[in-house]
Amino acid sequence: MFQRMIDDFSERTGSALRLTSLAAAAAMTLLISIAFLCAAAFVVVLERYGLTQACLAGAALFFLVTLIAVASYQIRKNQIKALADKRAAERAWHRSRSALQSGLADPMVVAAGLQAIRAIGIKRLIPILAVGGLALGFLISRNSGSVEEPAE
Repeated sequence: MFQRMIDDFSERTGSALRLTSLAAAAAMTLLISIAFLCAAAFVVVLERYGLTQACLAGAALFFLVTLIAVASYQIRKNQIKALADKRAAERAWHRSRSALQSGLADPMVVAAGLQAIRAIGIKRLIPILAVGGLALGFLISRNSGSVEEPAE
């Protein structure tokens, strides 16, 4: 259990670190290329319209680039969160299913069941098993209904 928690934590940390370093590298290269483009545009606007209009055009360009960067970061962050939620739901479903299977596959449970059949008798045990089967069916349907696909 602790190993799984440690693995999940290290996976999330590694993913966050890769995402942060990717964002930093992209931001730096984008900043350098936009600086040259802005310098060229500033000179062109300065020669045609004057100093005030050139400064306003540069500010508008930087604002537009900032909006694009923030939007792409948010999209990627939401994708990673949706993937993590989907994996957590799958793990929870597999955990509940494997617990039921391991309980039914245990030889001690099977031996106790056979002893109960011998002690009670098969004719009396059929209605009890029917009620138990219904209860198990309701339990499984309730558990599978609570682990839905994550909303997008």
